[in-house]
Parts: sequence; C-alpha cells; structure tokens
Amino acid sequence: MSVAYLCEQRVAVVKISRPERRNALNHQALDQLHEAVIRAKADHAQGLLRVLILTGDDNQFCSGADLKELEDLEFTRALRLMLDDLASLGFPTIAAISGACMGLGMQLAISCDLRIATAEAMFAVPVAKLGLMVDHLTVQRLVALAGDSAARWMMLTAQPVTAQRAYELGLIQELLTAPSQGEPAEGAGELVLHAAEELAARIAELAPLALAGSKLGLDLLQRPDSSTDPKGEYLAAFHAAWASDDLVEGRSAFGARRQAEFKGR
Repeated sequence: MSVAYLCEQRVAVVKISRPERRNALNHQALDQLHEAVIRAKADHAQGLLRVLILTGDDNQFCSGADLKELEDLEFTRALRLMLDDLASLGFPTIAAISGACMGLGMQLAISCDLRIATAEAMFAVPVAKLGLMVDHLTVQRLVALAGDSAARWMMLTAQPVTAQRAYELGLIQELLTAPSQGEPAEGAGELVLHAAEELAARIAELAPLALAGSKLGLDLLQRPDSSTDPKGEYLAAFHAAWASDDLVEGRSAFGARRQAEFKGR
C-alpha cells in the first residue's frame, strides 16, 4: 500500500508512503488516498473520528505527481475529485509537512484546514518547469491563503518558498523549530507528526457541531464564484497546456534531469 490509514482516539492519520519517489503520487497512490478520505468521512459519520492528519513518509510530505506515470487529463480529473472530497470533509484536517511540498503536494496541503511544517520544508508550484498547469480551484485557494503577490511569485517563477517565508505569508499556521539541546532527537517527519497529533487531540475535545459549523462558514467565504472564468479562458489554457508538446518535453527533461527546451506549442 502506498497510502496508510490509521484511526485511533478520534484522530485519523493518513500517511503517503512512496519514499523512492519522495512520496510523489501515481494513479494507484491517488486512488488509495481518495479511498482513505472516503473512509475518514465514513468513520466520522459513525462518531469514530473528529480530526484527520495528512502526512508523508521518510521525512517528506509529497513532491508532486509522479511524472513517470502522468500521461493525460484523466489523472487531473481523479485528482480534482479527491481534493474536493478532502476539502469538503465536515471536520478539521491538518497537513503535517516536512521536506518537499511541491506541486500536487501543495494542492493537498492547501486543501487541508491547518498546516504545520518543520523548518527545512520547502513549498513550490513548479508547473512552468514542466509545461503543465494546475486547475483554477487550486489557483483560487492559493491566492486566498497566501495572497495574490505570493501566488504570482510561486506560479510565475516556479521558485520554491522556504518554511519560514511560508509561515510569514500565512500559508502555514505553525512553524516548528528544531528540538532544544538535551531534548530527544526526532526526524523531521516524526517531529511534525507528533506536533500534529498533539494539536489534533486538543481539537478532538472541542464541540464537533461548532467545529463543523465554523468550518462551513469559513469555506463559504472561499467558495469560488463561477464568474471568475465566464468565458472558459483559463479552462481552455489548461487543456492546451496538457495537450502541448511542451508537456512532453517537460516530462522528458524531468526524467533525464536536464534543462527543458520549451517551444511554446
């Protein structure tokens, strides 16, 4: 299994485990992650779950989509369904982030309500390096969380943002420092998971109906207006990018670890 699910004491931990690919998601892992989200919704309905934590294995959160298996728009459609289900869960969700939080990893993180990260974590939306695009809902959510200026920087330069900068922007709400001298040493992944579990345990003691209502109120403020792309221009650009020769070149360059040579077609 590429995605593990464990629910104990009203807190579920969903862990992505593809360390050989820095937890990048392929089709199978995406399906398993969606199944975990659906299972969490069912556990919540039975009163077994009040908070969900999403994290990654081997000191990494998620480095994106696995470009070795990413071929067409079918993956993006399945991804959108999973992200919608994750974001619409009627209880608090926490992204526990260490290491790489890139591309699809960013989409996962910003679909959660709360984000905690370790100091070495890095955040990026490097789609322009690969010749592809994220859907418009991702753009809207990124702007809502980090602001227009930061979103433009991340998407138009493809440059990573440090955890410290992400904290200053409000993209993450808690930045963990390294353990003080004399405290037990932990890997970054274990450190952030432990902090998330402590936070989740405190949240799980709060009133579930109040939490659900508060989350709904907050989500309604971020719900995108259909008029933001009335002529379907962004959608057309999205499909053009995914059908382009540049995407083929971006994937090839990524696999060969060389600089891509984009032609704009």
